[in-house]
Amino acid sequence: MECLETLVRPNVSSMTPYSCARDEYKGKDGIFLDANENPFGNLNRYPDPYQEELKSGISKIKGVPSENIFLGNGSDEIIDLTFRIFCNPGVDKALTFTPTYGMYQVSAAANDVEMIRVPLTEKFNIKFSDLRSHLDDKNLKLILVCSPNNPTGNKMRRSVLDKMIGGFRGIVLLDEAYIDFTDEPSFAGYLYKYPNLIVMQTFSKAWGMASVRVGMAFASAPIIQYFNKMKPPYNISTLNQKTVLKKINSQAAVRNEVRKIVNERERLFAGLKQIPVILHIYRSDANFILVKSINADKIYNSLVDSGIIIRNRSSMIENCLRITVGTRSENNKLLKALKSIRL
Repeated sequence: MECLETLVRPNVSSMTPYSCARDEYKGKDGIFLDANENPFGNLNRYPDPYQEELKSGISKIKGVPSENIFLGNGSDEIIDLTFRIFCNPGVDKALTFTPTYGMYQVSAAANDVEMIRVPLTEKFNIKFSDLRSHLDDKNLKLILVCSPNNPTGNKMRRSVLDKMIGGFRGIVLLDEAYIDFTDEPSFAGYLYKYPNLIVMQTFSKAWGMASVRVGMAFASAPIIQYFNKMKPPYNISTLNQKTVLKKINSQAAVRNEVRKIVNERERLFAGLKQIPVILHIYRSDANFILVKSINADKIYNSLVDSGIIIRNRSSMIENCLRITVGTRSENNKLLKALKSIRL
């Protein structure tokens, strides 16, 4: 990759970040008259702007040093900050592989960055030869890839990801939101090898805390410093920090829930094979299954009438539906409702 300083937007490199009261004094004890807070109440103080206690806990379970961790208000904040740090509006480009998570395109458009969309193969893999011609584009600053991919559910071939990250002069954002549902090791263990890599994970999926909105980014210390420079001063509330801290002390329970979801995923896969209106079921490494159907719109509407909500992905992949793995009871009701559909 190029020197990091040449990849960062000049205005970001030169800007002076906002200095909040908790930047100037980091102690926990004292009479706090520095931040114009209300002196009364239990939630009257601003949260730790750098989430140091939470990062320490995450460091222990992820095996990544705290200085290599950034926490965002959901993964969407991390995606947006990555565009804002590295991509000059109206000049630079980003690249992703389609079909994939829609927020990559939304963030590109919001930041006035042209998005190059490289189609995945019929089996939803990355074909490196389709990417190669773009790597020499001097205005291509950012590649975004989701593995396991949403909405297809498959993990990308590790050899291709290695070649892509190692052969690109810019930044690669690797979205591992669903990594806990596969036995694939995280690329977070290879930050030392790839200084241009940002690995993104979340507490919304396997950890069951979607409403808390805490996303994780693992990257080199210099990249993390830019994230801290650009983020709002108090981007994660004290309540959310404490909620995640409590949850990460219950790893055994989380692993048990993940096992249940994976087991249900396989049971649901087998059950869907018996449904006449389902033409094909794609293998999944995530907590959802993508299926190709006879008529996705009619099936979706029929399920809605039964009070069962899935995701119609026909706009991305013809006649495809994405089904999140629910509880055993929920999955049984889904299968029963699908069996009753006649088209």
